[in-house]
Amino acid sequence: KAFMLENVKNLCSHDKGRTFQIIQESLRELNYKVFFQIIDGKGYVPQHRERIVIVGFDKERYGENVSFSFDLHPLKKQPVVRDILEKEVSEKYTLSDKLWIYLQNYAAKHREAGNGFGYGIAPLDGVTRTISARYYKDGSEILIEQHGKNPRRLTPRECARLQGFPDSFKIPVSDTQAYRQFGNSVVMPVMQEVARLMVPHVQRMISEEQERCSFQIKSA
Repeated sequence: KAFMLENVKNLCSHDKGRTFQIIQESLRELNYKVFFQIIDGKGYVPQHRERIVIVGFDKERYGENVSFSFDLHPLKKQPVVRDILEKEVSEKYTLSDKLWIYLQNYAAKHREAGNGFGYGIAPLDGVTRTISARYYKDGSEILIEQHGKNPRRLTPRECARLQGFPDSFKIPVSDTQAYRQFGNSVVMPVMQEVARLMVPHVQRMISEEQERCSFQIKSA
């Protein structure tokens, strides 16, 4: 009846836009009215994460003129990194001297080459870079500064919060698996917000189908 898809922002430009064009044409051949928008999760969580969200409605059920708007309402108060940090964190999340030296040397090498690659110290009153599934390797894209010692990576719980998961969400897997899964996840509040906008359309269509069925039964 309807769907919501999510992918990386670069889907739009992949293969000079041909990939996304084929996706849209395929969905339209399946008789869906398609809407899409690139949304940055930083309006809901303290993370810069741009993703394309694609919404589709079955034209046979909703009609040719079905309309949809990504009328999103980000939080009035911008979440910042310090909002997601745990008060007590195990020392195991602090980078070893060896890893910290490696990351600094790696960043310096790329700076000399004119590249922007390297580790990222997250601003406590700002937003982080985009977390990825490779975060388990060294945590370099999002590090938390610590006074008097090496920076640390986020804990799995902090990663969950960074993606908008409530603290009631259980993490039964290892740290490595948790980092992979949260790095691959969507920003939950964004998905919830888009789904909330879809619900009235779905409910209206269901009501109309029920009315038609009721009319047919009465007519019979």
